[in-house]
Amino acid sequence: MRLTLPILILSMMVAACSRVDNIGKAPELNPVEMSAEHHAMSASALPQDIPPQGTVDRSSLWSGGRQSLLGDRRAQQSGDILTVVIKIDDRAEFSNSSARARGASDDMSLPNLFGIPQAVDNRLPEGASMANAVGLSSSSSFNGNGSVKRNEKLELRVAATVLGTLPNGVLQIQGTQEVRVNFELRELLVTGFVRPEDISRQNEIPYDKIASARISYGGRGQISDVQQPRYGQQAADIILPF
Repeated sequence: MRLTLPILILSMMVAACSRVDNIGKAPELNPVEMSAEHHAMSASALPQDIPPQGTVDRSSLWSGGRQSLLGDRRAQQSGDILTVVIKIDDRAEFSNSSARARGASDDMSLPNLFGIPQAVDNRLPEGASMANAVGLSSSSSFNGNGSVKRNEKLELRVAATVLGTLPNGVLQIQGTQEVRVNFELRELLVTGFVRPEDISRQNEIPYDKIASARISYGGRGQISDVQQPRYGQQAADIILPF
């Protein structure tokens, strides 16, 4: 116990010092050079079969190359970029109610049992009698009501990068976006797996066609910091049993 308290105080001071460095400064953006997208785009792509020079007329409209007018410009390999369209408009409302009631009563009397009740009545206090020997009654009731109402709406577009291709041809994508306005930084993260055939001709894919989709939209900065409880309060909420 003597060592736990100083260690706890020291850890809180270290956390506070890291926050003191941000006083009067806007939150720092994460470096792009260390992201997974940059690594995927900087790595060399798989070699492609290129026809010998002179066999394909690059000015032809019917060329199948990606640079031609009618070529397929959708993301296909590691390092390619596609647009993820996030349009969430979920509404849910649940209402439940239940009621239960139960009542029971039991009476047992011994008016005549070989004269025993009459003999016992003479020895009982005044007003007591064995005529109604036992009486039991019970009742219970229960009422419950519950309701849930949720309304979520989010519309975003973010450019994602193909990180790699799985053995079955599915593309693994990841997209990050950071927008800083004054002293508040908004962060958007999208990851998941998509099928190449689900990508539209505009090189876009909706979020509901992304398998294992992980979408995170939050922020950090002065406003987000004020909305969060202090470290001491968070620790007290975890430790205190009441």
